[in-house]
Parts: sequence; structure tokens; C-alpha cells
Amino acid sequence: MPLRHDLRRGALLMLGATASFALMGVFVKTLSARYNFLELMFFRNLLSLPIVLAAGMRSGALLRTRRFGGHVVRATSGLMGMGCAFFALTLLPLAEQTALNYTQPLFVILLAIPWLGERPGRARWAAVVTGFLGVLVIAAGQGAGGAGLSQSLLLGCAVGVMGGFFGALSTMLVRQLSATEASTTIVLWQALLMTAMIGLFLPFVWVTPSWGDLGLLVVMGLIGGVGQVLNTEAFASAQVSSLGPYSYTGLLWAALLGWLVWGEAPGVAMLAGSLLIVGAGIIVLRSEFRGRKA
Repeated sequence: MPLRHDLRRGALLMLGATASFALMGVFVKTLSARYNFLELMFFRNLLSLPIVLAAGMRSGALLRTRRFGGHVVRATSGLMGMGCAFFALTLLPLAEQTALNYTQPLFVILLAIPWLGERPGRARWAAVVTGFLGVLVIAAGQGAGGAGLSQSLLLGCAVGVMGGFFGALSTMLVRQLSATEASTTIVLWQALLMTAMIGLFLPFVWVTPSWGDLGLLVVMGLIGGVGQVLNTEAFASAQVSSLGPYSYTGLLWAALLGWLVWGEAPGVAMLAGSLLIVGAGIIVLRSEFRGRKA
């Protein structure tokens, strides 16, 4: 079936998805002071399962597949990306971690060279250089307080960028799976496999949560599941190149929530670096749109 291009619906869904993920980040960062990030990942995936399954059943999605190995690889890359994001949140302010995660389109360009044999033009190479310059600006800003860039902050920045890499890898794998699999089938397998995989590590990091924290974990998982479904529905409603600018609103949500919850006022370096990364992403989207139009 051809894509039903409804920009208004897609934009609203994307705005809801970015707000959901930013709010989930608040819960992750808060709970990470008491629980290992792997345990938080388990609750995130487990408690999002009912929402993802309900959405899949509503659309008539089935788990029947001939590419189970592909789903395993996709879930593994998704798990690595989520792990990087959750761990980076334990070391960095919410807005900085969110900004670094937006390096994903830049890694897609780099991965497409060996993966698809693509030859990026000048605009895309300029985007890659600009985006990673933004990463350096954000990293330098973390050490601008006088004490220099500590090992923990440097590790947080590096892991945050690695999250963008694994997000790009997941994008490439989804493109391959989408040739034969429905998007809802991919999401269902991802949720099931990621929950099972992270469950293997749970006995090594488990800390029994208090009743109050258990409630927070449940809310975190449900918000993550809602964001995942909204994100999938957004891309099913409108073209990726049209929704790109709306996806960057997650940075605004993260900056606002970080300021309200922890008083993390965005610094000049964070704002400048974010503008460079977001600008690079928009260059990529415009280049992609022009290529498809041609």
C-alpha cells in the first residue's frame, strides 16, 4: 500500500513521541541514582510490551516471519543503543545526552557508504563535519566549569555518541527488514527480543525496588511504550523528510524538563553544539528530500 501522507497527523504524533521520550529520560535519570541502568532498561522494555502488543493486535500484525535472525540482529543493535542512552543519562545532563543522540543521521550517511555503496555529495559531507563539530563543542562545554573535562563526563559524551551510532545501525537494519516485514511486526519482535535479552543480565544487577520506586518504574515503562508507538505511527503517517524537523523538538523538551527538575540551565556551548548538530541533521533531510524529488 502507498504511504498515506498526512503531515498534520504525523507531526502531532512525532511531537507526542519526542515529549514522551524526554519525559521518560527524566524518570531514567532520577532512578539511576538507586538502580543499575540495565535494571531500568528491563522495566522499560517489559512494561512497554502491553502497549506495543495492543497496538500490533489493533493493526492485525503477526509475529510470523521468515527472517528471525534479522530481528535478533535488529534487537541487539536496539539494545546497545538504548543501553548507551540510559548509561549516558547517568553521567550527563538530560539536554546534552539528547543532543548527542541526534548524531544518528550523520552515522547513517557514513554507514551507507559500505552498506549501500552510496557516495555522499558535498552537502552530506558538510553535514557530517558540522554535526561532529557540534559534538566537540558540547564536550568542551562540559569541562568549562574550571575543573576541566573529567573522565566521567568524557565517557558520557563518548557513550552518548555511540548511542547515535547504534541508532543509525538500527535504522539500516530496519530498512533491510522492511523489504519483507511490516513495520508493526518489526516493532513487536523488537520489544519481545529486547525484553528477553536484557532479562539475561538482570540477576547480576537486581536491586529490589521500593513500592514508591516500583510505581515510578511502571510509569517509565508505560511512557516509553507510548512514545515507541507514537513514533512508529508518525512515520507511518508521513514522509521521514517531512517529519525530521519535528523530531528535533525532543531537544526543547529535554532542555525544559532538565531546567524544571534539576535546574540544568543550558549553557552557551550546549546551545551552540546543539544548533550545529540539528543544522547538520536538517541538511541531511533536505538533501534526501531533493534526491527523492529528483
